[in-house]
Amino acid sequence: MFDRLARFVVRRRWLVIAAWLIAAVAIVPFSPKLGDVTNSDPASFLPDSYESAQADDLARQAFPDQSGATALLVFKRSDGAPLDKADQQLARQTAVAVGDAGIERVRAVRTGAPDQISPDGKLQLGLVSLEGTSGEEPVMDATEAVRDEAAAQLEGSDLEVGVTGEAAIMLDDRDAHDTAEKTVGMATIGLILLLLLVVFRSPVAALLPIVSIALVFLIAGSLIALVAEGFGFDVSLDLPPLLTVVLFGIGADYILFTLFRYRERLRSGARGPEALIYATGRIGEVITFAAFVVIVAFSALGLSQLGSLQTMAPGLVIGVAVMWLAGVTLIPALLSLLGPRVFWPSRSWQKNPPNPIYRRIGGVIARRPGRVALASGGLLAALAVGAVFYSADYDSINQLPSDAPSRVAYEDLRQSFPAGAIVPTQVYVSDEQPLDRSKINALATDAERPPGVASVKPPIFSPDGRTARIDVVLKDNPYSNQSLDAVAGPIRDAAHESGAGEHVLIGGQTASSADIRTATNKDFGLVLPVAAIVIALLLAWLLRSLVAPLYLLAAVMLGFAATLGFTVGAFQGIFGEPGLKSMLPIILYLFVVAVGTDYSILMTSRLREEALAGHSPRQATALGVEHGGPAVAAAGIILAGTFTALLLTGIASLMQIGFAVSSGIAIAALVMATLLVPSVTTLLGRWAWWPGHRDTTGPRPGEEQAVTHAGSDAAEVSDPSG
Repeated sequence: MFDRLARFVVRRRWLVIAAWLIAAVAIVPFSPKLGDVTNSDPASFLPDSYESAQADDLARQAFPDQSGATALLVFKRSDGAPLDKADQQLARQTAVAVGDAGIERVRAVRTGAPDQISPDGKLQLGLVSLEGTSGEEPVMDATEAVRDEAAAQLEGSDLEVGVTGEAAIMLDDRDAHDTAEKTVGMATIGLILLLLLVVFRSPVAALLPIVSIALVFLIAGSLIALVAEGFGFDVSLDLPPLLTVVLFGIGADYILFTLFRYRERLRSGARGPEALIYATGRIGEVITFAAFVVIVAFSALGLSQLGSLQTMAPGLVIGVAVMWLAGVTLIPALLSLLGPRVFWPSRSWQKNPPNPIYRRIGGVIARRPGRVALASGGLLAALAVGAVFYSADYDSINQLPSDAPSRVAYEDLRQSFPAGAIVPTQVYVSDEQPLDRSKINALATDAERPPGVASVKPPIFSPDGRTARIDVVLKDNPYSNQSLDAVAGPIRDAAHESGAGEHVLIGGQTASSADIRTATNKDFGLVLPVAAIVIALLLAWLLRSLVAPLYLLAAVMLGFAATLGFTVGAFQGIFGEPGLKSMLPIILYLFVVAVGTDYSILMTSRLREEALAGHSPRQATALGVEHGGPAVAAAGIILAGTFTALLLTGIASLMQIGFAVSSGIAIAALVMATLLVPSVTTLLGRWAWWPGHRDTTGPRPGEEQAVTHAGSDAAEVSDPSG
């Protein structure tokens, strides 16, 4: 099948290239942009079955004029001294001016109440009420206008003003992700160019992936936006930068696999179109199953309860599927135009390099598979110990760059107010009949408040008297695990047991984060095993074996645990972070398991190919590692390099994902696929391929075997071009 496809693509190269260009012209200009379907509000992705989501719905019905997003003006003197009467009056005048500025979506701006002056007198707060949710684009634009108007009103005075609160945090999160997407794009392209130049020493081979993947990226992004708009769902802000590194990283890998196999075929003496047809036919099967594994892993996200993960599935699946299609059609078509000139000016394609390092590695594994398996497996097991200390962090403020305006204003606020003042938690009490106000007032003034509560504000009643809202200010950072535990535990329990009304619901950002934590934990228990089972079935199909998938999957699971442990040690240990991004483990799992399996597929497919050619298990390992090792290593380094671009974003969550995934891919390529999997395969011998292959079968009819002596003790190291 893949040989026939390769022959068609190479023979009809102009038709294939034209089809891709026509698709780009027909789709990209007439589609929405991916940024048009993103949403920055994590709470908006919660299912309606969660209490905080139900509380938000009740708030919109009972308090339509007060249920929108809010922002906080934080006034302070530039010299840090307490505010005097004139300063407080100027703050009130500024709030009035902002409210009267005619900013769309701004309902009211209030300040001057006693509880808006800090106990130390250094800060004064102003509450900005907005129409709509904090994740809506017009609300964020309104918050930005409020920030600019307030600063303009105080220009030349001794007062400064910052803007924080949920709407301001969402605004800064959006701006940070917009900047991150551009930074990641430029850094990814630069890294791929540099690494491919080092590997192939050819500007043509370096530019080919950039040009072709850029075309795929435009088409895939447009298709994702069309699907999201057509089915009426939003995607997380994390998707665009992730999609960039996924497409450029995985795309570069697929192209790299093809270039390595094509160069190997040229080195065996083959020339003309048949050399490319052979190479793309052989590697097409590997690329296809590698892509299917990634697609299946990402599809498992569709089972998530949390919408931010669930809606990430179609985006990543579409992106990888389009990249796979390009890998088996567009890339071979472009290569057929270039031929060996793709490696210009390097002449490494004309001869085998002397004594490559992977010949020696393959020889060591073939001679001492037990020791190699013990050493590589032991290293991964040691790193995996750190995973025991993993802690999830739901703090959206700490995820922002340190210079984000809302984060700076929040740091000022928490010095003089309870940290929870930034976003109070709401207790909603409702009944079919008008509420007993004495019970509601008693609930609000109860001296025996649950742990974690700093203060409780007077209740607000709906016009029909059937719903009441009580704002609860927490002692700690409202996004911290301590606050999440308090809201999900004693505060929620006390409210439910109060008997103040028929229905009691807890809402607000902290309650939403607590429910997000619950949903994420449930997703772990569903998505991870489903992805593992389906990947195992795909491996069994590809390798025609029931044994190989078992130890391959065990190896990638160990690689995942080792990567998580290494990341925990870096961020929670060395850098002193309170925890890792809550969704990081599931993203890390999917990338390390899926991409790590890709590298294992490439290596085990080569081992199986050598075994089918009639070599003994040890000879097959030596030859397989010698020929497959350079491609796996180069692909791993390039893909890991693309994910390191996320470290430049300044967004804690993306930086953690970049560090974790790049580390995991490096571990998967250099330790797991190159050392652990071949050594275990050697130990199992022909039983590794049971029941599909146990006896040698010899080469396929008409297939030339470019057999190179393996197992040499030579210590020389080859050049990077392999």
